[in-house]
Amino acid sequence: MVILAARYRPRRTLGAMKTIDTIISARWVIPVEPDGACLDRHSVAVDNGVIVDVLPTAAAEKKYRGRETIELAEHALIPGLVNAHTHAAMTLFRGLADDLPLMDWLNRHIWPAEAKWVGPEFVRDGSELAAAEMLKSGTTCFNDMYFFPEETAQVVHATGLRACLGMILIDFPTAYAQSPDDYLDKGLALHDTWRNSELISTAFAPHAPYTVSDGPLEKICTLNNELNLPVHMHVHETAFEVEQALAKHKLRPLARLKKLDLLGPQLAAVHMTQLLPEEIAALAGNGAHVLHCPQSNLKLASGFCPVHALMQAGVNVALGTDGAASNNDLDMLDELRSAALLAKAVAADPTALPAASALRMATLNGARALGLDERIGSLTAGKAADITAIDLGCISSQPVYDPISQIVYAAGRDQVTDVWVAGKRLLHTGRLTTLDEAEILAKAKQWRDKISGK
Repeated sequence: MVILAARYRPRRTLGAMKTIDTIISARWVIPVEPDGACLDRHSVAVDNGVIVDVLPTAAAEKKYRGRETIELAEHALIPGLVNAHTHAAMTLFRGLADDLPLMDWLNRHIWPAEAKWVGPEFVRDGSELAAAEMLKSGTTCFNDMYFFPEETAQVVHATGLRACLGMILIDFPTAYAQSPDDYLDKGLALHDTWRNSELISTAFAPHAPYTVSDGPLEKICTLNNELNLPVHMHVHETAFEVEQALAKHKLRPLARLKKLDLLGPQLAAVHMTQLLPEEIAALAGNGAHVLHCPQSNLKLASGFCPVHALMQAGVNVALGTDGAASNNDLDMLDELRSAALLAKAVAADPTALPAASALRMATLNGARALGLDERIGSLTAGKAADITAIDLGCISSQPVYDPISQIVYAAGRDQVTDVWVAGKRLLHTGRLTTLDEAEILAKAKQWRDKISGK
């Protein structure tokens, strides 16, 4: 951790002060850029949804007049957390089928439940539940892959969250679409609807190599030559997947994606628990991203993503929760703690993933994987004011020697008090400002009763 000293600034007269929307002053500001920086008694100045300055609080008081001034004496400000892999609406399947292997979980439980229940209303209500949970745990942006993304888009727009929404693609028919071309047509319509949005972006989202055949993947490659979007896909999730690919295609999944010209800077490959050294080198050499979901991989016993080896090779590794049906929460603070601890155990090296690197995985690395790192992921002047405030003044976080370590290894989502997206306060002292929590809870209970047959 590097504690940066406050810079001296000459005193300004009151008349020279600039009026801006918001000044947020905190005990610590952790900008993520530069790595390991922790700014003592600093303020973040926000105007028109953008960070205009990060400076010592004493200097901010002389330079800016805020229409709103917020003082957080025991808090750390961090960039809003970026959940790089979700199936948001699956919150309504939380706890439905636990303690099962992946393919059993999918084939005998999740896919039949989806066939019976998933539709626009399910996705809308599940996405609201997910949005509420993510905001209350400090997430400001999520990368989603699920059916009826048009419904998720409406929830995101109404809530004020930021999201990258997947244009889902799978070979077989569902309630959402009947053919690969139907999926692609609906996905492209989603892209066209939201392409000028400040908060909503899109990605191609072919489900996995074992559920999407060569033809549709080739179409994605052709379309993406023009659109240049992320390609969000489950890859090398289990040993069974790799064995199945070798039997069917005579190629490991990553080699097949390379053959189809999909292994490149657009690829955001989820899970990646089964990797050979040469595959790690190929990911690094082609600029692909890995989206690590440690808790889901642990719960489904899918394997271990070699995070340390990937990062040592220069691969950008981001962090996601996966869906609440396999995690069973969307808590990115808990996820980044798991990632930091697991990386050390897998590498047999306690220095494999330091706290600052884990926090970067959950913020700037996620933004980079989604092509959003010029807009979000760090508390830097010129970027959107996506900010999370964490109270480190409680019993479980005291005493504070290193705020970054406390956030990664000790803090819980109950310590997230305030969240801003593009300068708008979506969580105010623990209360949601754009979502009706009581209504969301009532709908969740109604779905529970329906699905369980009560």
